[in-house]
Amino acid sequence: MADRQALAFTGSRLDRADNLRADPDALAGMMNWKARLLALDGLMPGMDENGGLVWSTLADAAEDAELVFLGLDDGKPCFAAVPPEGDSRPRMANPQLWSLMATLRPDDLALYGGARSVTDWHARHRHCAACGGSTRIVKGGWQRDCANCGAQHFPRTDPVTIMLVEHDGRLLLGRGLGWPERAYSALAGFVEPGESIEEGVAREVLEETGVVVRDVTYIASQPWPFPSQLMIGCHSYTDSDAITLDETELADARWFARDEIAAAMAGEEGAPINTPPAQAIAHHLLDWWLTR
Repeated sequence: MADRQALAFTGSRLDRADNLRADPDALAGMMNWKARLLALDGLMPGMDENGGLVWSTLADAAEDAELVFLGLDDGKPCFAAVPPEGDSRPRMANPQLWSLMATLRPDDLALYGGARSVTDWHARHRHCAACGGSTRIVKGGWQRDCANCGAQHFPRTDPVTIMLVEHDGRLLLGRGLGWPERAYSALAGFVEPGESIEEGVAREVLEETGVVVRDVTYIASQPWPFPSQLMIGCHSYTDSDAITLDETELADARWFARDEIAAAMAGEEGAPINTPPAQAIAHHLLDWWLTR
């Protein structure tokens, strides 16, 4: 997919400068008037009139703020403050986010996505999962340590497979519970402990539609900060198009021919479905399939 438009939330311009995270003196030395503070309202970013992120200085941070070192932007240290509360709701619960994704420049969107994920994790992990004690921020915000039992905690990323299933030149797409009538997308689900990516693809497709897949291949991945997922895009084949729908997971699942998907991707009037927006990896997977 190298020749296609970069996936949303990828391509951050920041140097993560991991070597500085474990050096408290170096971090302290960067916390001066040159440092930049990402403007956040809770977890929503401030935006200027040109659709860019808004930055201020550390002087604007609350006195007791927990600061996360995001990295270096052209040598300038960048920080974000942890909000009072996190947000574990899915992206669909906040329609403002679709507008945001379409407005922010790609490199700003990638930077914001990383900042959102890590600050949201901090806001929801102020207590130790081992003993319940209070945790404190260390390593520039890329770790929390328990003050009581000493347990170390690290920002999490949850792997999710999202997959195209092909049979005789058609694709299997599903409509989630509560989705609009014409909204269809690739099937998806979390990878469970003890599974490979390929096994996660096969299990999710079987559970949701009763379809047995083979020849699973990796296509592309996308960080998805709602709250902290890594979408792993795959393609697979099946030898049978019989569907047994799990109605607790999906409202519908159907096979679509190439011309139907092409019409939907082109936004043609009369297309049988609406495909995912350009910011979603599912859109890129469909584009990949149509043009490979």
